[in-house]
Order: sequence, then C-alpha cells, then structure tokens
Amino acid sequence: MIALDPESRTPLYEQLYAALADEIRSGERAPGTALPARRTMAARQGVSVNTVDTAYQMLAAEGLAEARPRSGFYVQKTYGMLHSRPPARPVPAPDAPAGREPAVRYDLSTGSIDTALFPARSWGRIQRELLYQSPDLLQRGEMQGDEPLRVQIARYLSAYRGVECTPEQIVVGAGIEYLLGCLAHLFTGGVAAVENPGYTRTRAVLQNSGIPCTLVDIDASGLPAEALEQSGANLCYLTPSHHFPTGITMPAPRRAELLAWACALPGRYILEDDYDSEFRFDIRPLPSLQGMAGPDGPVVYLTTFSKSLAPGIRIACMVLPHSLLARYRQDFAQYANTVSRFEQQTLCNFMAGGYFTRHLARMRLTYKRRMEAFAAALRHALPGVTLGSVHSGLHFLLTLPGAGGEHAMVEAAAREGVRLRGLSEYYLARRERCPPDTVVAGYSALKEDDIPAVASALARAWAPCRP
Repeated sequence: MIALDPESRTPLYEQLYAALADEIRSGERAPGTALPARRTMAARQGVSVNTVDTAYQMLAAEGLAEARPRSGFYVQKTYGMLHSRPPARPVPAPDAPAGREPAVRYDLSTGSIDTALFPARSWGRIQRELLYQSPDLLQRGEMQGDEPLRVQIARYLSAYRGVECTPEQIVVGAGIEYLLGCLAHLFTGGVAAVENPGYTRTRAVLQNSGIPCTLVDIDASGLPAEALEQSGANLCYLTPSHHFPTGITMPAPRRAELLAWACALPGRYILEDDYDSEFRFDIRPLPSLQGMAGPDGPVVYLTTFSKSLAPGIRIACMVLPHSLLARYRQDFAQYANTVSRFEQQTLCNFMAGGYFTRHLARMRLTYKRRMEAFAAALRHALPGVTLGSVHSGLHFLLTLPGAGGEHAMVEAAAREGVRLRGLSEYYLARRERCPPDTVVAGYSALKEDDIPAVASALARAWAPCRP
C-alpha cells in the first residue's frame, strides 16, 4: 500500500505518481518489472482507475515507465541519471544581513534619474492609442528595428548631433551593452583600446564577448592618438563628447588625430559612445566623430535614450558604416529585435509629434537650474571644494583637499545617507594616477528641494577629516 492523503491539496493521482517515481528512482522497483494492473492498483489504493491511469501516464511521459500494448506498464531503466526528489519544503525566508547598511536618503550615483521628469502623460497616451489601434505591433518586427523609428532617429541625429546616416544604417537594441555584444561578434580577432579611467562595464562586455582589451590612459584632451597607436589595438572605444567619468570634451584637433589613426590601416574602427550629449548648458557641442568621418567612415556611433527618457525603457541604437552593415545583416539575419515594438512605435510617435525635442528643452532647463543650485550649495557648505566639468552631462567631479581621501569620503557620506562613488573606481589600471580626494557626484536623481540638505550632509560627513 502507498499512503495517500485524500485531505491534501495535492491531487491523488499526483501523490500516487510521486510515490511510484521515488520507488523507481531509488531502485526499489527494479527495471523491467511490471507495475500492478490499473484495476488492481485502484482496488488496492481505494481510488478510481482513471486516477491510476493518469499517474501511470505521467510516469511514462517522464521516461520512468513504458507502456506496452495489451500488457501494461513496465519500469524503465534510469541508468543512474535520475534521483529521488526530496520532499517538498517551504522556501525559507532570506537571512537577515549581518550588518545593516546605512539607508540611502540622497542618491548621487550616475545611473539614476529623476522619474518625476518622465513625460508620463504624453508617453502613456501614445502607448494606449497604439495598443488599441495598432494590433499589428503584436507581430514580429524588423531585425534592425522598425523603419519608422529608424527614420525619426536618423533625422534627430542629423539635426542635433551632425551624424550622417540613412535609416538603413541604424540598428535599434535593448541597451548599449547588447549592441556592444553584437559589435564584438563583427570584430572577432581584434583588440580593443578602452579609456582609462572609463566606463567599467564596456570592458566587461567586450571581454565577455571575446574581445581582449588594452587600457590607454587619457590626458587633458581625452585619449591620445600616439598612445593608441602604441597599444596595438585595431578597435577603440571612446566617449569624446563627454568623457565618462571626468567630463572632458575632446577638442577638434584630437578628434582629427584619432580619425587619422582609424583611416591609416584597414580594419581599424572607433566606437563612439555619445551617451549624454543632449545635456550641455553653456557651449554648443562639437559634431560627432561619425559626422566628421562621413557615413562610411571608420566610426560606429552609439547612443541611448536612457538619460533623455529613462533607463528602464531600454532603447539604444548604433549607426553602422556601410563596410560593416552587410556583415551585420548576414550574421544577425535570424535574430529578432530586442526592443518591444510598442515601445519602438511609442518613441517614434513621440519624436514625430515634436514631444521629444520639447521634452529635452525642458530637461536642459531643469538640469541646468539643478546643477547651478547644487554647485552653489556645495561651494557654500564646503570651503575649498573644486567642481570639475559642471557645464555638461549630469555629473561632475568633486575634489575636497584634506577630506581624508576618497575612500573615507565615500564611507563618511554613506553614513550620512548620501550615495556616491570615488573616482578611482573607474580606473581600470594604474589607480595611482587618480587625483586624490575626488568623488563623482551625479545630480540627475536629486530633487531640487533636497539640495541644501545634501550639501549640509556632506559638510557634516567630511568636516571631521579637515583641519
């Protein structure tokens, strides 16, 4: 007899199946032996024949038993590959952390945004209309992204970033990391030069995709062409419009030198990451490297809507030169696009209706006011502080001599509920080159009403370390 519980929430056929499966896996029922006839088992267990038949069919479906016509069910040999399942137990609650981390009241990291600035009303209205009026968006779309969106992106990049391209050269994807992974496939066998300091995730993505990386130290104008030549790389990842994290804007002569490096030998390419060039407050941005090189130059242009809209929407794009486009289409022809078609068409209509440019204009004014207020509050609360690259992007470098060192500054700020990162965390090598007493302060997620409190919190955090 097999103990069955009619009061259990588990159906009787499942209880019977589980008990027999455990006996087979444990070897209690030897391979080749017959299971009791269905009517015999039903009478023995006091259940219906249908209950027994369902349990036997489940054993057969899992390969534990074999149904033989006009003969019954026989135990199958498991070859030691199947093991008895332990009895079901409730999932335990997670252990409480040994040491409670200080609560974060003010987030000065560079990856967050102020969600209150998201154009929820217009975005939501467009998306609702599409949901009811465009059921065709439920079907699979184009591999590179839907053409109407690529047309809008091409127009925007041409007007505001000087990018020369056609919609056919644009590939839409779910984030820069995904697109970098695709590009790595096209450059198999090469070596990539990465800025030091720089965006740590880029090196991880490239190396995880099989591209070895070499680190090249930047100077006051960005990545030097001479050092790049000496690195032996044939691929170079840059953030020329607003270097991350130092905020350096690469001047035109340096850009020309890097383009000359790329053009000197076939197979050399520059990956230009233009991640937040929309936010420049006092100076007009230089044209993109891609625009300087031309539509078939040795530059792959990448940009994202994470800063201008929201990182959770996961929409980014790259512009491929014609020399790479055919290879990309050949190798990725069977791939589906990684961005929802509803999100794609929402962004398309948002751009076509003029909402995007108006949204960016409001964002620039808001962030400019926030930057100026935050900088003024820090200078007042922290005598001797130096703020670098405040007029572009959504973060700046904060240097406070005598504050006890970068690590002490980050830890002390955390105790006051302020989250930020030290500059040395972005040095992938040669951290001794990092300026001392310097942290990276982002303000994109900072509420304007919280600015005085943040400045006061940092003053309390760092005051004990200063003379």
